[in-house]
Amino acid sequence: MSSEKSGTSVSIAEPSPALIRAISRLMRPLVRLLIARGITLPYLTNLLKAIYVDVAEQNFGRGGLSVSRLSVMTGLQRKDIKRIQSEPPPDQSPPPAVSLGARLIGIWTGGEKFRDKAGRPLALPRTGDAAEHPSFDALVRSVSTDVRPKAILEEWQRLGLVTIDKDNRVVLNSDAFVPSQGFDEKAYYLGRNVGDHITTSVHNLLGDGAPMFERAVYYDKLTPDSVAYLRERARALGMETLLTLNKEALTRADADESKPGATNRMALGMYYYDGPDLKTPEPKP
Repeated sequence: MSSEKSGTSVSIAEPSPALIRAISRLMRPLVRLLIARGITLPYLTNLLKAIYVDVAEQNFGRGGLSVSRLSVMTGLQRKDIKRIQSEPPPDQSPPPAVSLGARLIGIWTGGEKFRDKAGRPLALPRTGDAAEHPSFDALVRSVSTDVRPKAILEEWQRLGLVTIDKDNRVVLNSDAFVPSQGFDEKAYYLGRNVGDHITTSVHNLLGDGAPMFERAVYYDKLTPDSVAYLRERARALGMETLLTLNKEALTRADADESKPGATNRMALGMYYYDGPDLKTPEPKP
């Protein structure tokens, strides 16, 4: 049985044991991170209270929800809801290196003049504007004239996104879609990438329209040699797919930018995991 008054339906049945097991499993690595970074349960609880209110209002309150209705829906006390609603929303903006950096990397890996004949990102001289020899400065200025290319270069070196070769050219790290250094930047991508993946899974689980693409390959009882081989194959095939789609998405984004209907976004993510085949403990009743 469910309520259908507004937005997504709200079930009033007992939670599915399968769903509880899934939640327990996906929470375990997150709790490991929280403990490692000193985020306690009371801190997380306060954060979850605000998220519950926000999600309820955004997804289940098409016509507006009263405090009483929010209290019933979320299980929170009315005073907590009123306090949360009176507080300013948290800052959701990405770290400075992310917002501009994502666009620059997209152009470097997808733009015709910044790639070689094999489709690989060119090693760029630091300066120069000639069309046949694009430079790192020209790349940065093609996106923004408000930021000095030198500042971007120094920050990207800190994050491990680029290196300088023996010819003093800027070389893009092959894994530059996510920084190898910089905790704040990696934390941002954790939220964005895993958040989009879970959003896709929830969309498919709740049946909110046509299913979105979500597939994975699983194997166990593998030797370390097989795992090492599959790890490198996954890296190579995954990067090939990302670079191919990035090129096509960049072309469409440039063409769509000024169109009135250009209000949507897309994301394609890749992940690979290997490790011991450990059983996840079942949640206690």
